[in-house]
Amino acid sequence: MITAYRETAEIVRAQIREAKIDLKALRKPIRACEISRCRATCCHDGVYLSQEEKRGIEALITEHGDAFNDLPERAIISARAGMAWKTATRPAKESEIAADYPSHFPKTRCVFLDHEGYCSIQSWSMQQGREPWFDKPLTCWIHPLILLPRNAERSQPLLTLVTPENDPQTSKSYPGFASCTHCGRPDQEGKPAYQVLEKELEALSLLSGRDLLSEFK
Repeated sequence: MITAYRETAEIVRAQIREAKIDLKALRKPIRACEISRCRATCCHDGVYLSQEEKRGIEALITEHGDAFNDLPERAIISARAGMAWKTATRPAKESEIAADYPSHFPKTRCVFLDHEGYCSIQSWSMQQGREPWFDKPLTCWIHPLILLPRNAERSQPLLTLVTPENDPQTSKSYPGFASCTHCGRPDQEGKPAYQVLEKELEALSLLSGRDLLSEFK
């Protein structure tokens, strides 16, 4: 098993098996994650959690609290008028902010980031000899990939790369989220996204039993 979250995995497995793969988007050039360059910009606002992920992270904190330094009393908070849960944030120090940090992002950090920009949940998983993403929320470890569910406009789920053109969080007053992060925006000096995100796609392949990378050949 590559993730601690079996309920979430079952949902993702079913969606990936029948999803359309956005081959065009995933061939766009991006640069690989470089913490020294991006300073974990994608983690500035924490992450929204499923109920299962919330329970799992709370259990980690309760059972292994010493592994997570400097957590506030409430590391997981309610959001969207009590309709959702997310990891809490703290004010960011200037030394923790990337040089080209998007001006519309608040200067905050997920409380699970250390001062170098590494995720303490991922570090914990690796220390236990698990997959790096084993205990991390799905949204974190597949970034900047997104899995869009079936709706009135899509007859099947869609696995795609967030771009300035399709960023679901773009509005007239907000330029977007994932498409404004370092690994989520096109970069002509980069490589095709499916190559940069090979490990993420391999993990989703293992999860779903579908060889996603073979579909780019």
